[in-house]
Amino acid sequence: MSMVHIAPEAHLVLDPLTSVLAEEREDIICYSMDPIMEQIDELDKIADDLINSLAPDRKLLNSYPGRENTSLKAGFYGNTFYGVVVGLVFSGMVALALYILSLIGGL
Repeated sequence: MSMVHIAPEAHLVLDPLTSVLAEEREDIICYSMDPIMEQIDELDKIADDLINSLAPDRKLLNSYPGRENTSLKAGFYGNTFYGVVVGLVFSGMVALALYILSLIGGL
């Protein structure tokens, strides 16, 4: 952040972040941290979005409105589909085993 010139004729400046009132000197170089702070804020938003992507009910940074529970619904339907498929395969194997046992005469 830049310095605030309090009294230009007396060469007094104020640092708004630390509230330090000091004399302005020509031998000290002062850089503005505003562009760096903007980049850090952008990276902070991206980091928060990465953390939010781990929870299925959180809103993502670049998603459309109303898509908060999309991951939760997709997970439910996907797991239901695979559960039905595995259940049918298992039931088919049990039915096949029972049919083979009935042909052999075991049941």
